[in-house]
Amino acid sequence: MNVWYYFKIYAMSEVKYFTKEGLEKLKEELERLKSVERPAISQQIAEAREKGDLSENAEYDAAKNEQGMLELRISKLEETLSNARVIDESQLDDSRVSILSKVKLKNMKSKAVMVYTLVPENEADIKNGKISVNSPIAKGLLGKEAGETVEIKVPAGLMTFNILEISR
Repeated sequence: MNVWYYFKIYAMSEVKYFTKEGLEKLKEELERLKSVERPAISQQIAEAREKGDLSENAEYDAAKNEQGMLELRISKLEETLSNARVIDESQLDDSRVSILSKVKLKNMKSKAVMVYTLVPENEADIKNGKISVNSPIAKGLLGKEAGETVEIKVPAGLMTFNILEISR
């Protein structure tokens, strides 16, 4: 069966897809928050507590707020990781644009050539040429082959691209 069929079904049930590198970054961040940030905030709270009356202690209040935000971030990361799945690149079709495809495009109006890699939404980084598979351009490219010309509706209007090359 088509990989995209499974991708769409799982995406609806809050499963998040990652590249191996993206998943490792999340794991590293969670470890840093638990092993470095959490003890540092506990220390701040202890120091503020030693200063006396907690009802008028701004340092204590700030540290407790920071602790709450940290615990929320840790909780969200743990939830994301519990629903995380690594994309099996061996199951992706290289002849058509799909997630993790590197696509070389030519803007037919400006003649500019650009290269984008389609990545899971949580790994998008436009500065490094990584666009979310949920972006208008990526959605317009999905399933297309090299040599095709596509018209894609973007917020600025209709754009026409020629797909020059697809790779991994």
